[in-house]
Amino acid sequence: MQITYSESQINEVALKLVEQVTSKVLCFYGPMGAGKTTLIKALVKQLGGGGGANSPTFGIVNEYHTNNDELLAYHFDFYRLNNESEAFDLGVEDYFNSDVWLFMEWPEKISSILPYDAIKITIEVLDSETRKLSFPSNS
Repeated sequence: MQITYSESQINEVALKLVEQVTSKVLCFYGPMGAGKTTLIKALVKQLGGGGGANSPTFGIVNEYHTNNDELLAYHFDFYRLNNESEAFDLGVEDYFNSDVWLFMEWPEKISSILPYDAIKITIEVLDSETRKLSFPSNS
């Protein structure tokens, strides 16, 4: 499935994505500045996350909760990892075995250890205002 959108449509895109995917493991591919974190923020909001979502660039992983303080999602930014063993050092397999949403930026850094049910979502920059989101139909 492909969706072309601007940032003003991000909440509708997030809702459509949540309605279409069959896995809670979402891997976001795209160049720096494509809007991966922006889309993840919108997803957290659509799923009932309390507070805001931020890129975990400096901490590698952020944890998001609902307004009732229930664990909702983990958001990973693997950009700064040098190799997959660093992901294991973070205890990534424990996160992968949790029953919450998993949002991963730069998953290509850990490609051989991604969960089998991970859904590949690609964000392509069409111009300064427009993005194209691609993911398998009936994911």
